[in-house]
Amino acid sequence: MDILISGAGIAGTSLAFWLKRHGHNPTVVERAAAHRDGGYKIDIRGAAVEVVRRAGLLDAVVAKETDVRDAHFVDRGGRRIATMSAEVFGGREGEDVEIVRGDLLRVWREATDVEYLHGDRVTGLDEGSDGVRVAFEHAAPRTFDLVVGADGLHSGVRALAFGEEERFRHDLGHRLAVFTAADGLGLDREELLHAEPGRTTNVYRTADGSPARALFLYREGTLEQAYAGAGWRVPELIAAARDADDLYEDSISQVRMDAWSHGRVVLVGDAGYAASPASGQGTSLALVGAYVLAGELSRAPHAEAFARYEAAMRPFVTANQALADRNLKGMVLGSAAQIWFQTRMLRLIPHLPGREKMIERITAPIREAATAITLDRY
Repeated sequence: MDILISGAGIAGTSLAFWLKRHGHNPTVVERAAAHRDGGYKIDIRGAAVEVVRRAGLLDAVVAKETDVRDAHFVDRGGRRIATMSAEVFGGREGEDVEIVRGDLLRVWREATDVEYLHGDRVTGLDEGSDGVRVAFEHAAPRTFDLVVGADGLHSGVRALAFGEEERFRHDLGHRLAVFTAADGLGLDREELLHAEPGRTTNVYRTADGSPARALFLYREGTLEQAYAGAGWRVPELIAAARDADDLYEDSISQVRMDAWSHGRVVLVGDAGYAASPASGQGTSLALVGAYVLAGELSRAPHAEAFARYEAAMRPFVTANQALADRNLKGMVLGSAAQIWFQTRMLRLIPHLPGREKMIERITAPIREAATAITLDRY
C-alpha cells in the first residue's frame, strides 16, 4: 500500500522502516525544512529494546548511547550534596539504553530508503472508498491508501480526523523548557540537578562532546515567574534560554483517546497516546507502537489491522501513562522539607544494607510498565 506518515520523529521514522520491510510504500511528510539532529536525551527500555534488536539496529543504537555516568544534586551555592549513578537515576537496567533523540533518529533514517517531503504539512483529508485524498500546504494533492498521524502531541492529522486537541489532551499541571546551553558548567558525561519548591533544573553533557543541554521542569506559569528568586546558576540559565534559537517550551500533557483510528486514518506515538516526558516512556511507546502497527498491517486489511494494533497496545499504553503522575511527585517537590528529605535519602542509599533491593523496589514500576506487552513476531 501507499501510506503517508505525517511526522518524521521517532514514531514516524521507525514506522517507515517497518512498513518498508513489510513491502509497503511509505512517504513521510515533515514540517521541518530538514532532518533534525540534537535534542534531549531519551530512554529505550524493555520491549522497545527488543524492537530495536529485531530491526537489526541495536548495535548501532548502543554505539550512540550517551554514556552519562553520574547525576549530582547541588544546593543554591552549587555544592554537590548527593550523587547517584545515571543508570539508577534514570531507572535503567539490563540492556536499556539512553541516547540523544537526534542520534536515534539518524540510526532509523540511515536504515530506511523512503521519500521525505520536508517543509510541508497535511492540511486536508478527504477519505473515499479506495483511499484518502491528501491536501498539503505546498505540494500538490496526492491519494494514499492510508494516512498515519505520527506528528506528536499537537498532531495536525489528529485534529483533521478526530477533532480539536482540547478533547484529548490531559494537562498534568506542569511545564518544561529545554535548550542548548552554551556554558557547559565543566560537565563531562554527568548531569547536575538543582531542586527548589515547585521547580527543578537539570543540566547535562553527554559522551560525544556535544553542547550541554538544560531542562527546566516547573509548575504552571511563565518560565520567569516560575523561577523568580531561584538560586545556583539558574538566573543566568534562564537569561540564556531566552536568547537560545532552540528553546522548546510546552505543557507536560498526555493524550487520552477512546480510539486511535478512524476509517483509513490511524495514530501512532504521541499523536495517539502521549505519555508525557514525565513518564520517561514516550520513546519506547513510539517504537513499540510503530512495530505493532506495521506488523498488523502485514497480516490483515487495514480495519482489522487497526483493531488488532489497538488491542495489543492499549494495556501497554495505560501502564506507561500511569508512570507520569508518580514520577512528577519525585521530580518536582512541593516544599523545602521534601527536598531536604529526598537529598538525605539519596546520600544514605549507597551506604545502607540491602541497597540493591531498595533500588529494585524504586525502579520496579518502570520495569513493569516497560515490559507490559508480549511482542508478536511479524
